[in-house]
Amino acid sequence: MKVHTTNYQNAFIEVAEDCPSTTGEIPPLKGENKTIANIEFEMISKNPYKYSSDDVLFQVFADRNDLTKSDYKDARTKFFSKGQACLRASPLTKRYGWGIHNDENGKIALYGMETPEYEKYSKDENLKIVKAMRSSRK
Repeated sequence: MKVHTTNYQNAFIEVAEDCPSTTGEIPPLKGENKTIANIEFEMISKNPYKYSSDDVLFQVFADRNDLTKSDYKDARTKFFSKGQACLRASPLTKRYGWGIHNDENGKIALYGMETPEYEKYSKDENLKIVKAMRSSRK
């Protein structure tokens, strides 16, 4: 079975062109259940360069489907047997003003678009620079 990945190495995902935020915003809670943005933000912001994109996306899937830890191995294999949208489609990069740096090991960290680090990474010629996906068509 083919295994797909969403991981980038030595890359920076810039915020979407139509992002309504001008700074990195903490995604608000909506009701009692955490949103995709809440789960992603919590994981990445509290653990910079600990997780890969695949780790974060699978954890969102696991949390939203109430998987138990014992189900993770088989569920992860099945989850990545199909292509998945990468973090270019994340609400963090599309709506909330966060850029995502991927290091040489594919581990990720968040940088608000107002920060000097965001500015540095967005101009780093040693990184592959990609834009987050737009929320609307042109």
